[in-house]
Amino acid sequence: MHPAIPISLVFLGCCSNVVFLEYLISDLPTCGNLITFMQFAFIAVEGLIFTAKFGMIKPKIPIRIYGTMVSLFFLVQVANNAAYSFNISMPLQMVFRAGSLIANLTLGMIIMKKRYTTGKYISVVLITVGIILCTIASAQQVEDNKATSTGDLLYDLAIWFTGIFILTAALFMTAGMGIYQEGIYKQYGKHPKESLFFNHALPLPGFLLLATDIYSHIQKFNNSAPLDLAFGISLPRLWFFLIFNVITQYICIRSVFILTTECSSLTVTLVVTLRKFVSLIFSIWYFQNPFTPTHWCGTLLVFIGTLIFTECMSSSPSFLLTMRSSNPGYSHLSLMVHTYSINKNNGVRHLEIVAVDIPKFKD
Repeated sequence: MHPAIPISLVFLGCCSNVVFLEYLISDLPTCGNLITFMQFAFIAVEGLIFTAKFGMIKPKIPIRIYGTMVSLFFLVQVANNAAYSFNISMPLQMVFRAGSLIANLTLGMIIMKKRYTTGKYISVVLITVGIILCTIASAQQVEDNKATSTGDLLYDLAIWFTGIFILTAALFMTAGMGIYQEGIYKQYGKHPKESLFFNHALPLPGFLLLATDIYSHIQKFNNSAPLDLAFGISLPRLWFFLIFNVITQYICIRSVFILTTECSSLTVTLVVTLRKFVSLIFSIWYFQNPFTPTHWCGTLLVFIGTLIFTECMSSSPSFLLTMRSSNPGYSHLSLMVHTYSINKNNGVRHLEIVAVDIPKFKD
C-alpha cells in the first residue's frame, strides 16, 4: 500500500473523530462514559470477529498478563472523557495531552533508570512551559465562560482544577502503561492487533460500575433533537454524532496501525503530531473556542518541543510553520526554525532559530 493512503486516512479519520467528539461534548459534556463504552464495544466486536476468530485463535500473550495493562487503559480512557465534565475545553485537552512525553521521560528515569540526551530535556522544558502557559490562560477564562460558570469563582476554579488533576493522572497512567507494555513486548513479542482487541474487550465488564450513568445518557441521547437524513429517515442528533465518532475512531486507530507497517517510526510520529495540530486549529476555527495569544505561544512551544523530542527536526534541513487565523484578535503567527547537524557520527547537533515573527496583537 502506498504510504499516502494511510497518511490520508490518519488525517481524515482522526480529525473527523475530534469534530464529532466536540459536537457531542458541546451538547452534553457529561456523556464521556457512554462514548467510551461505545468505542470499546465496537472495537471489541470487530476484534472478536476478525482477530480472535470467535475465540478460535490462541492469544500470543497470556490473558492474565493483560490484567494490569487493561486496567490502566480502561482508567485512562474513562478519565480523559470524564475530564470534559469538569469544564475542560477540547483545545486545552489536546495541548495538555502532549504532556505524555513529560510523563514518559519522568517515569523512564524513575522506574527504568533511563538517561536521556540534552535535547530531550530541552524539549520537555519547552513542552512544560507551553502547557503551563495554556493552563494559566484557560484558568483566566473559567469565570468568563457563561455556559459553565455558576457565578462562584472559587467553586468554578475548584471544578476546573479537578479536571486538570484528572488529565495529569491520566498522563502518568498512560506513561506507566507504556512502560509495562514495553516489558511485555520484550518477553512475548509485539502483537498489536491482539493487544488492541484485548485492551478493549477485557474492560467491558468494568462498565457495569458506570451502568447507571450510561443508561441515563442513553435516555438523553434518545431525547435529543432529531436530525433529518435521506429518504425521510430521522435520527436523534446525538446518536448520529456518536455513531460517526465511533466509526472514525476505528478508522483513526486502524490507519495509524497501517502507517506503522508502511513507514518509519519517525514518519509516524510526525504525521500523528501534525494531525493533532490540524485538529487543534480546526477546533479553534470551526467551534469558535477561545484561544488567546498566550494559548498560541504555549501551543507553539509544545509543538516545537514535541518535534525536538522525537528528533523530527534533526532529520530535515529546515522546518517552517506558519499559522493564519480569521480571529480578529490577531493577524498571524509565523515561526521558522533551521536545523543542521555537525559531526553526525558523534551525535552532535545544532539548533538555530533563524526567525521568529509574532506580529503585535490587535486591541
